[in-house]
Amino acid sequence: MNKDYRQFILASAVLLTISAPNVLAADASATAVNDARQEAQIWTTYALNPYLRANNLKVVVLNGKAVLTGKVDEKVNKELAKAIALGVSGITDVDNQIEITPDYRPTLPGGSYGERMDDANITAAVKSKLLWSKSTDGSNMDVSTKMGIVSLTGPADSQADKEAAGRLALNTRGVASIKNELMVRGKPLSAEERAKHEKAEYAAESHTFSDSWITTKVKSTYLYSSNVAGTDIDVSTNAGVVTLTGKVMSGAERLLAIELAQNIRGVKSVSSKALTF
Repeated sequence: MNKDYRQFILASAVLLTISAPNVLAADASATAVNDARQEAQIWTTYALNPYLRANNLKVVVLNGKAVLTGKVDEKVNKELAKAIALGVSGITDVDNQIEITPDYRPTLPGGSYGERMDDANITAAVKSKLLWSKSTDGSNMDVSTKMGIVSLTGPADSQADKEAAGRLALNTRGVASIKNELMVRGKPLSAEERAKHEKAEYAAESHTFSDSWITTKVKSTYLYSSNVAGTDIDVSTNAGVVTLTGKVMSGAERLLAIELAQNIRGVKSVSSKALTF
């Protein structure tokens, strides 16, 4: 072996010796980050799952193995927790140490993370429906939700507007009940005045809302609503005329689907001949 080659081998060995700890440290850091990501993904799924959210379950992941601890009240929930963990990419094994304790009822001050997220989603859905509605001035109404109970506060132009806001809120998916504390301001509009007001409002808005905007808002309203199967109804809009096609479960659901579409800002009329039950 010549001298130059021997020196090259020696130098390479020295470099590998120096760099090895850094490579190992980088690998360890990447593994730790991946473990943390998997832990967060599993825990978040538990927190949002209606069957597991109330349980204070804990997750530790090490090199692809998840260790689950905590308490549930039924075996099926313990099995569900394991199935969720195994469904996370990179998890190869689960050590399920969750205890089954009949009648277990955890106490979580302020509600669970999942319940708070549900309340936030309900508030956003109700607020959106009020903003899209012809019958309400949602921009001036305040909406808050706690444990599925929606509170409406702020001004309403008339008693009819107050009642319309209450109906929209109550018909929102996830809402248990409402507290309609809207305050009617000023003298209620007569039927003739309301008709003129709506005509003027439509004239001002007719150039504002595109057909695609209307279609999106009608579909979203259906998806937010608890009494309309929005996934079974196709919606299209042409020059402000909304066409509904598909099937609903009853005549009451059909009427509600039509009413909700008619109530969206920018809608001129609704064609529902192809909406059957």
